[in-house]
Amino acid sequence: MSEDKKPQGDPAVDAELAGVPDDLLDKQTDKLGDALDRLRDDLEAARQEVLYAKAETQNVRRRLEKDITDARAYAATGFARDILSVSDNLARALDAVPADLREDDRLKNLVAGIEATAREIEKVFGMHGISRIAAKGLPLDPNQHQAMLEVPSADAEPGTVLQELQPGYMIKDRLLRPAMVAVAKKPD
Repeated sequence: MSEDKKPQGDPAVDAELAGVPDDLLDKQTDKLGDALDRLRDDLEAARQEVLYAKAETQNVRRRLEKDITDARAYAATGFARDILSVSDNLARALDAVPADLREDDRLKNLVAGIEATAREIEKVFGMHGISRIAAKGLPLDPNQHQAMLEVPSADAEPGTVLQELQPGYMIKDRLLRPAMVAVAKKPD
């Protein structure tokens, strides 16, 4: 190694290296340089792994937060589906009472009680984000309506809901139960 290639700096180190043959010094410097390059590569790889691990941790945290939010929002879904049949039965009971019997003094309080119970169920549904799906007079939406039968009709466009056989419900932005409907078709 020529004098201009030898490291300059600490006089004590320079004194130690003064007696080392140039070819040995070159080999040692090359080995140290290679080792330093490997260490830099390893450091960069470790940095990348840390970045990937941080990103994955953030993704897992976001998914977990979304799952927790969804669990809170939709926890009552099973119960809500079950209680819909109770609401349906109350509506059927009210529909079955003829108008003349609604004014009968013996049944007036019974009908009023059933109506109050139906209103209370609707209120509780609203408090928990359960809403009735609009159907009658609207075009068939396969995401919210289930066509049970087709009815020939000259008055309505084909695919329009003519009758709601069973009401459908949403819980927040998810379908709880599709509306069972009769849909218009072209007359034969």
